[in-house]
Amino acid sequence: MKRRLSRSWPALLVVAGLVAVLLAATTLLGSGASSTPGDQGADLATALEVVGVIKTHYLEPIGTLDLLAAYVRTGSINGMLREAVKDPYTRYMDARAFQQLQVETTGHYAGIGVYIGIKEGRLTVVAPIPGTPAARAGLRAGDWIVEVDGRATADMSQDEASALIRGPQGTTVRLTIERDGQRFTVAIEREEIDVPAVAAVQLLPAGIGYVRLLQFSERAGRETEAALESLERQGYRALILDLRNNPGGLLTAAIDVANLFLSDGPIVHVVGRSGERNTIDASPLRTRPRVPVVVLVNNGSASASEIVAGALRDRGVATLVGTATFGKGLVQTIIPLRRGDAVVVTTQRYQTAGGHFIDQEGIEPDVVVEVSPEQAERLPLVEDRVDPDDVQLQKAVEILMQQLSRTARAAGRPAAA
Repeated sequence: MKRRLSRSWPALLVVAGLVAVLLAATTLLGSGASSTPGDQGADLATALEVVGVIKTHYLEPIGTLDLLAAYVRTGSINGMLREAVKDPYTRYMDARAFQQLQVETTGHYAGIGVYIGIKEGRLTVVAPIPGTPAARAGLRAGDWIVEVDGRATADMSQDEASALIRGPQGTTVRLTIERDGQRFTVAIEREEIDVPAVAAVQLLPAGIGYVRLLQFSERAGRETEAALESLERQGYRALILDLRNNPGGLLTAAIDVANLFLSDGPIVHVVGRSGERNTIDASPLRTRPRVPVVVLVNNGSASASEIVAGALRDRGVATLVGTATFGKGLVQTIIPLRRGDAVVVTTQRYQTAGGHFIDQEGIEPDVVVEVSPEQAERLPLVEDRVDPDDVQLQKAVEILMQQLSRTARAAGRPAAA
């Protein structure tokens, strides 16, 4: 009996420490500790539920005491996650934010039409959505959002900032932007935002098809397939897939799109917390007929865009043209909680089809074509038009014309001119 009691002392000490931390947390919360907008209504029980999720699912091991101590110090769940987890993509969402996230994956919501993320610890514009108030106001990929309606964003999560930026149609939000060391404020009126996955489908001269994919929403696979079928009916011979300023979206949507170009072999590898690597392979069920492909990318091409671009380049299906991509190589899982809220948790890293980790690094294109900030502002398309002065698009056309000419010579056919 004595041996059993002596062996239990370390466990008892840990339990005692947890109890002490919880009592301290309860006292702190009861004394009116500050909380962030995303934590409204979140109590100690919710915090403990989040701690359990992080312990079970987060990519790297994190101590329970470290999490609870951070909760005591910050008085909020997102404060705990920022301090203890230090991952900008792992975050708590209250029920309202969770509902808005679910709405966004359908492509329809009220706001200004901008994708945002946390990069280098700062709230960053990943990409404005073409034809929306954000695009008309001149927001650019890479802009830092310093304030939203006078509130500093330094300690905000992505969801907290999104909740502040979105709002009823016809109302105005004021954003303080930092760009190239200069700060300025823009007032943007909110509108109903209905964003298709595919923004443009066009047949360019010499039978070169053009598809611009705006986001990897639930609709991305279906809309891209329909776009390719339309180009096939028009007899296209090569394709430009434009992923510039596409901030990504659903992993399943990236797989759906990649499957249109790959009939077998790896699309992406996902590496979990224990280091095991699982490969997601392509399926031939929806693969379209093979043509030469150029994929256009830039620093606004993130996440699912990088999965598709990496898969097509690594598998020898496409040439990448443009500038280096954003560099988001982490996979998040949304885990619902008991009260209708949720935690977004980084659960895996991904490698491109060729086995490359790209988080914080991005993908360097095969052919680098820089553009000026003024040209970059014109990159998002409006309706179905392309910019004839788009130098990255011109390079893509040039590359495909060369490939088509080589193919024609090898087959003894006349080349297009």
